[in-house]
Parts: sequence; structure tokens; C-alpha cells
Amino acid sequence: MNEQIIENAMKIIMSAGDARVCNQKALDALAEFDVEKAKELMKEANKYIIEAHMVQTDAIQGETRGEKSEYTLLFAHAQDTLMTIYSEINIAKQLIKVMEAVGKRLEALENK
Repeated sequence: MNEQIIENAMKIIMSAGDARVCNQKALDALAEFDVEKAKELMKEANKYIIEAHMVQTDAIQGETRGEKSEYTLLFAHAQDTLMTIYSEINIAKQLIKVMEAVGKRLEALENK
């Protein structure tokens, strides 16, 4: 197996995993109604998911530049991990929006 493919796959898995940890912490903060902390953690999660995505994109573009690559289960797993965590991040971002709307609604009701 090509060492570069292994290295890229592991970079994707590690960065995506770091994004998942931040995402989970953000959801935990959201469960405590700490929207601002959740937003900060999501910025960190976004940084990691972008790192992972850039490695994947570079690998894909390498093929278009004529660089030889082979199919590996490890790289397929890395891509699957990346896309799964990217979906989790998208859902968490939407939940933050929902919590902000609920917070505004509660605040308006309390001020009546």
C-alpha cells in the first residue's frame, strides 16, 4: 500500500475525529443552554473538518493531475468518516440556530 495514501487517510481520520470531539462538546454545551460556548466549539470543529477536507481534496485532485493512486479500504474509511462527521456538524449548526430561536422566544415571553 502506498505510504502517501496511508498518511493522507490517517490525517483525514485524525482531523475529522478532532472535529467530532469539538462537535460533541458543542452539543453538550447546547444541552446546558450555553449557546455562545457551543458556537465557539463549532468554530474549532469547523477548523478541523476543513483540514480533513483539504487532505481529501488534494488527494482527489492528485488523480486529475495524473498522480497514480490505488483504492484502499483505509482511504475509503477515511472518506466515510469525514462525510459522517461533516453531517453531524451540519446538524449541530442547525440545532444552534434552533436553540437561539427558542432563547429569543423565551426572552420575549419573559419580558411580557
